[in-house]
Amino acid sequence: MARKCFISFKTEDVDYKNAIQNDLDVDMIDKSLNEAIDSDDEEYIMQQIRENYLADSTVTIHLIGAHSAENLGSEEQKFIKRELQASLYNGENNPRSGILGVVLPSAQSQIYKNGILCKCGNVISVVNMEDDTTIKEFHRNFLIKPNSNCHWTEDDRYCVLVTWEDFVKDPEKYIELAFSKREHPIAEKVTVRP
Repeated sequence: MARKCFISFKTEDVDYKNAIQNDLDVDMIDKSLNEAIDSDDEEYIMQQIRENYLADSTVTIHLIGAHSAENLGSEEQKFIKRELQASLYNGENNPRSGILGVVLPSAQSQIYKNGILCKCGNVISVVNMEDDTTIKEFHRNFLIKPNSNCHWTEDDRYCVLVTWEDFVKDPEKYIELAFSKREHPIAEKVTVRP
């Protein structure tokens, strides 16, 4: 089933957005903003994005590249932050969207680290999720504090994370994983504005 997807991205990563829209064989209803809103008023721009693009989308695809981190000095993340906040918000006329983080090649080595042997005996993948690699709205909802496990499991995460390489092989699989998180018990622990 086609899901209504909004793509949140930095201008530097527009080629990846275009690839999703034009090159991938993905069954989705594209709710993305394709032309800039003609205004200098940030509040008006976000109101238009919320009302015309995010309000009825069901999955936000967040492209995570080298310019998507919280701490990048002079680069502002105001639109991505607010797009994710609107996507995470669960209101009467704006149900929460699933969040799919797609790690682009420019950020992959900073986010994905080697696996380690956990004290429970499992080898677990290590991902570097912090202000230096992505924005708070994503990483605080990716690594939600586990209850009793010695490490995070898929049940302890609201946001879904995938590399660009894996995403392009089966985009609908990952979109559906993010969509299903909307009804998962972890959705009750989402933080909209960390």
